[in-house]
Amino acid sequence: MLLAVGLSLGLFLLLLIGVSVYFLWRRRGQRQYQEMVTTIAPFPACTTSILLTNQRSRYRPDEIPFFLPPRFKPTLRSEEGENEGQKDLSSTHRGSLTVGSWYPVGSVRAGLYWVPDVSEVSPPPGPAVQLCFSVAYRHDNEQLYVSLLRLRNLPTCFYSNDTLAELRLLPDNRRRHKARARCRGRDPEFNDSFVFQVSGVCVSESLLSVYVLSVDQGGRHHAVGRVLFPIEGELGEGGRLLWRDLETKDETQCSCLGDIQVSLNYSPSLQRLTVVILRARSLQIHTDTGVCFQVSLQIHTQVVKSRRTPVVSGGADPGFNHKMTFKLRPSQLDQACLSLELIVSGLTPVGVVVLGPFMYARGPQLQHWTDMVNTPNELVKQWHGLGKPT
Repeated sequence: MLLAVGLSLGLFLLLLIGVSVYFLWRRRGQRQYQEMVTTIAPFPACTTSILLTNQRSRYRPDEIPFFLPPRFKPTLRSEEGENEGQKDLSSTHRGSLTVGSWYPVGSVRAGLYWVPDVSEVSPPPGPAVQLCFSVAYRHDNEQLYVSLLRLRNLPTCFYSNDTLAELRLLPDNRRRHKARARCRGRDPEFNDSFVFQVSGVCVSESLLSVYVLSVDQGGRHHAVGRVLFPIEGELGEGGRLLWRDLETKDETQCSCLGDIQVSLNYSPSLQRLTVVILRARSLQIHTDTGVCFQVSLQIHTQVVKSRRTPVVSGGADPGFNHKMTFKLRPSQLDQACLSLELIVSGLTPVGVVVLGPFMYARGPQLQHWTDMVNTPNELVKQWHGLGKPT
């Protein structure tokens, strides 16, 4: 019992000593902080106007200027006593500010935070999936502003999924932006703005691509459709508010000569371009001798290699399922294109479609080539309408 009582008293004394040391240390820290605060001179009241007259003229009416306040000179007594006097702390502040003046640090463009009113332009009638967006171009800084606003008439199977949008400015496909809808349902909203740096010479030749995806709870991506908008005409700084129908993969609109379904794949490691001619539909031909497709790889104006599918006779909707490969270096992807010609009676081409970069193609043909380049080692399948050969 004596041993237990002794241990209890010892522990109590140790605890009491620890608490006393903690409070003494805390009181000493507060006293040092108060001494440091009292040595710094208080900041005088500011009597200078924030925005001087000569500084207002440098900013546009739609810009909000930002300025740093005057830098005052607080003083602090040195620890070495009266020999060194007072130490000026103004040199510790980085920058080139001057005492008593306001230093401009830039401006905020209010136009970047302006969201267009969707009610200004009524959506076109129809059950198609539609996208509302605005496009504006600033010539002074050569920037294209794109505001992605909302979707309309989303299919029922995508109501409970997350909606994503991927924006690209073709043919310069090096920079992309992604947006996620803020809500789900039939008409999800984005309300996001993006900036593309493009010169005034190239902006009229650019093509805005918006690819819409739906992501289910398992993380699987489903294509909803896309919008291809050519940047043509004078946009102006006020911009244009637009509604556009999404092009889907199941488009049933056929050209006057028929359609062809093609699958493309490119392997950078093997430097190999694979083309699969799958099938055709609604071909406007009047012959029983059979048809085939000739695929030519062209670099600039020179045809490097040509291959043909077997001749098939399937009427207006023949099936081919023929694969062919071409050797192509990654550095040549922006210089090469594929020409697919429908051949009848062995010699006569009656339809053609060209797939390639911006130098050779536009619209779905350009997008198909771009998707192939951006998704290496994956098959990209799409329908294309045949045009008249030149």
